[in-house]
This record gives sequence, C-alpha cells and structure tokens, in this order.
Amino acid sequence: MNPTSPTTSPLSPAFAGHGHVTFLGAGPGDPGLLTLRAVEALAGADVLIAEPEVLEVVRGHARAGVSTPELTVVDEASTAAGVPVLRDAANLVMEAARGGRRVVRAVTGDPGLDGNAGAEMLACAAEGIPFEVVPGVATAVGVPAYAGVPLRDAQGTDVRFVDARTADERCWAEVGASDGTVVVSTSLDSVAAAAGELVSAGRKPDTPLTVTIAGTTTRQRTWNATLGTIAQVFKQGKVLPSPEGHRPVIAVVGERSAAAQRDQLSWFESKPLFGWRVLVPRTKEQAASLSDQLRSYGAVPHEVPTIAVEPPRTPQQMERAVKGLVTGRYEWIAFTSVNAVKAVREKFEEYGLDARAFAGIKVAAVGEQTAAALVDFGVKPDLVPSGEQSAAGLLEDWPPYDPVFDPIDRVFLPRADIATETLVAGLIELGWEVDDVTAYRTVRASPPPADTREAIKGGGFDAVLFTSSSTVRNLVGIAGKPHNVTVIACIGPATAKTAEEHGLRVDVLSPEPSVHKLAEALADFGLRRREAAREAGDPVTRPSEKRPGARRRRTT
Repeated sequence: MNPTSPTTSPLSPAFAGHGHVTFLGAGPGDPGLLTLRAVEALAGADVLIAEPEVLEVVRGHARAGVSTPELTVVDEASTAAGVPVLRDAANLVMEAARGGRRVVRAVTGDPGLDGNAGAEMLACAAEGIPFEVVPGVATAVGVPAYAGVPLRDAQGTDVRFVDARTADERCWAEVGASDGTVVVSTSLDSVAAAAGELVSAGRKPDTPLTVTIAGTTTRQRTWNATLGTIAQVFKQGKVLPSPEGHRPVIAVVGERSAAAQRDQLSWFESKPLFGWRVLVPRTKEQAASLSDQLRSYGAVPHEVPTIAVEPPRTPQQMERAVKGLVTGRYEWIAFTSVNAVKAVREKFEEYGLDARAFAGIKVAAVGEQTAAALVDFGVKPDLVPSGEQSAAGLLEDWPPYDPVFDPIDRVFLPRADIATETLVAGLIELGWEVDDVTAYRTVRASPPPADTREAIKGGGFDAVLFTSSSTVRNLVGIAGKPHNVTVIACIGPATAKTAEEHGLRVDVLSPEPSVHKLAEALADFGLRRREAAREAGDPVTRPSEKRPGARRRRTT
C-alpha cells in the first residue's frame, strides 16, 4: 500500500468554501527537481502564480485551463539593474484565495530560503486563509550539487549562506573569521567584490572558489579560481564585462570547492552532449522518447516535424480490412511503424472496437517502438525481430505458411503510402497472401519558424539526427541544408547515402537501425570529442561554437 502524504487529504469542513494557498518551491531550474508533492499540488490548482524564471518548469504539471496571472515588471530601470520589481504577488495571491480558489504560488528554489514568500504567508495568516508550504530544492544547495561541489565532508565543516545583496559589515566579518564553507548568492559582476569582502574580513586570498551561473540547467557553467584570482580569471576568460553581468550566480568558498576535487565530481557539466542543441526532425509523437534520451546525455533537443501524417485519400480499403480482422479473414497483422498502430487504433475507436478484436490473430511489430505502441493499445505482439529492426529483420523471423498449422493464409499489412515493397515480396515468397493496405499518408510538414530555419543554415545547432532518408529530404526541403559545423548523425547506410547526396558530411553512423542506438552513437561521439579536447589541453566547446563569429554561450 502506498504511503499517504498528510498534505494530500481533503480540506477540513472548516475550510470548505474558502480559498487555499500552496507556497511551492520549484527548485533552481531543472524541472526534474520538482517534488512529488509539488506535482500533486500543481495538478489541483485553480490559479498558478509563478515567478517568470520557473513558470515553464511548473506549468506543464498544471491542469488545462488553469489561470496564470502574470507577474509584470513595474519599471524598466529595475530590470536594467538586474533586480526586476514585479507586480505585488501578495495582492494576486490574496485576491484569488478570497474568491475561494486553490492557489499555487511557485517560487524559485525553496520558499523558506529563497525569495520573500514569508511576507505573503503572513498576509494569508492575517486574513485566516489556510495555506501550506511545499519545500523545494534551495538554489544555494542544488546549484553546488550540480557543479560537483560538496558543501560538507566527514569532518562536518560549518556551512554559512550569505546573500551578498543584503549582507552588512557584521555578516562579512563573521563569515570571514570562519574557516567553514561559505555559499554566496550574488551576481556575476559582483563576485569579485564579494571575494574582496571575504579577504578583507580575514579569509586567505588562496582560498578555493567556484562560481556557477545558470545552475542545474543546460546553460550551467562553472569557473574555478581563488578569492584572490577570480577577477583575473574573469578578465582573461573575457567573462566580464558582459550584458549578462547582472545574472545571478552561486559562489562556494572553501576547501571542498577545490578544482582538483571538481574534476572528479563534476557529473553534470561533464555529460557527453552537455549543452548541445540537437535537432530532432521527426513527428512530435515519435520524437518524445528520443528527446528524453538526449536530455539524459545533457543535450537540448529541438523537435522539428518534417512529415505530417494524414488519412488515406480513399479510406474504403482500410475499412474493409479492419472489418476483415473481426470476421476472421487474417492469420496475421504486421505493423511496420508507430503510425500504422495509430491508424488502426483510430479506425477501431471509430467502430467502437478495442484490443479484444485481435483475439485469435497473430500480431507482428517491426521493432521495439512499434511493439511499445501496441502494448499501450493493450496488444502484446507475437513477433518482434530478434535481430535487425526493419522489414528485412522481420522477414528473417517470419514463419513460412504451413497449410497444416495455419488455417488462414492471409496477412493484413497496414502501411504508409510510400512504404517499401520489401516486406510484401518477402511474405509472398514465404507462401502468404498479403492485403497491402494504405493506412495513412505521409506528407511534407510545413516549414519551421524563421529563427529555427536560420539556426539550421547558420550553424546554431550542434547536431542533427536523421532517422530516415525522407527526414533528410524533407528537412532540406522545408528548412535548408544544415551548416557544415553541425554534426550529422544517420540511422543507417541508406540514410547516410541520402545525406551525402545532399552535400552533407556524415559524422556519426548508428551501429543498428534504432533511434536509441543512434542517440547512443552521438553521445559516444561527443564523449570522444570532449576527451580529445582535454588531452590536447584545449577548452571543451560545442560544435556550433566553431563557426565564424560564434560567441561562447550556452542555450536552453
């Protein structure tokens, strides 16, 4: 039995008809750091009031139609100073709660350690509005963890947290007199001043220091220095002056932030494709699992559909075949794509049928993804290729027709309008009759937005994954040819040949015709590239940073 959180129970009768506010910590930026309780609260919210920095992190967990009042900037001068003044959040929270609605107030990091949620809680308490607090991963704790900087060790060193914007002389004197770890929340252009305060207060200039910007996101970057050298490190690295100087950073001061230790513990920034913008030219449904895999390697996937799926022009053939499934016309049905599963499923739903209509019929799937789509439909395939996941691989394992054991000699093959004839010919050779039916049409998708087309042609993407010859032709057709700095990864020899025919240099070839193996191959390429740069003593850069005029920056 699953344990029940005491905060998930319904409101007591005393609160019936009243509003309720959840002050929720959304973490430092990585959406994966939201707690289970945070996700539950978001799913039940009527109103979501979130800081701009975390709105996209939390909005995906809210229900459709949730109200999201905007926290607007009061004046442009405050924005230029790097501390934008927002419309009074407390008034928005109170107004919604007075109306009897469930309000989620999402803040960056943790409500108790980051920001000023305490004042809003007091306002709720003063009016008798019930509220709860859902803690989040505090920025000052989560960012060092992602930077590979432990804050304590076995000796139990003291840890002090300092906000440089509000720290007074007494605060600096106390942390300067300590030999513990100091975690300083500050801005990029104020790091050197904070380091100077600590040295003036008694910390040694050679005390190790790490500075992390955009922590827990794929824009994260960390610099190693000491209190005495950080200004020089920023100057030599041309980090400052910069328009991003007002951006918040977390600086960790102490022996645990030493560079030698970070080389071993920097697990996040050392991912093989860290910060790479990878173009995934597939349909949105097909791209989802591939994009998740790319994110696990540290990449930033950008999904661009190159084909659109439409019903066949003449649906009668498909309708007859589906009716034939029910009446026992077929021994087998063979699915060669996720889209074929989707097309049959939609036709079933149209007729009021479900997975039970497959009873007594053997089901084949061309590969793991197609099999997964069938399982999601409630159908366990009887045949999935044991080797190559393709029409040829399916034929390798397909049994020949045996009139003794097979009462019916017919196979239903729902496919795309442009599908290969390989499977049909192979099944006929094995003695089967095949109803080769167009279940859906693939057409070229609309061009992506202008900024995406410019990034493709201008080298803004670090890699592109081609999963078929048609994705090559369609991407070039709707968006143009990728820049020559972009790493080209292809799922197989046929796709690679098509890419080369379009003037593209193929850098990565998948060892197997599988999108997941293709992503693995790209990650291996990125890892070898990273290791080669380190061995040569060169900085680790992304492919897009090699193009003429490219600035060293990370993108989301």
